Amino acid sequence: MAIIKATLINYCDVLQTLSMDKTALKLSIDLAPAEPLWKLAPTHDQDGGPVSDLLMIIPKLKTRPEPYIKDTLANIEFALKQFNNEVLFANLDMKLNTLWVSFKAVPGIYSDIVSALKTNVPEALLVGDSHSRLHKDK
Repeated sequence: MAIIKATLINYCDVLQTLSMDKTALKLSIDLAPAEPLWKLAPTHDQDGGPVSDLLMIIPKLKTRPEPYIKDTLANIEFALKQFNNEVLFANLDMKLNTLWVSFKAVPGIYSDIVSALKTNVPEALLVGDSHSRLHKDK
């Protein structure tokens, strides 16, 4: 089961959690302080296998209108549902405008997940993506 967690900042932190199971993503809302990511993100899959991670920034997301934020969350959900068996965890931190995704370390899955997210959320920027900057002219 993977979890997509979105932290919305109002007067207090509001956590929206989308639990990804084999059939659907479910939304629940809970008032609680945000847990540190190192406590939430898995270090291995359910079989003890390795986990890979990626971090994306979605510029100015927290300043956008609520319908835009909801659409962005829906687009992230749509992108990650394609990898329901591989994605273990996702966290959208609205305070930092960042998306963290942990997934099974399967060859080729990193670029597939990034591609799906970029297709569905074009403004998302991959942190550490020096390849696209270095090979812009090629």
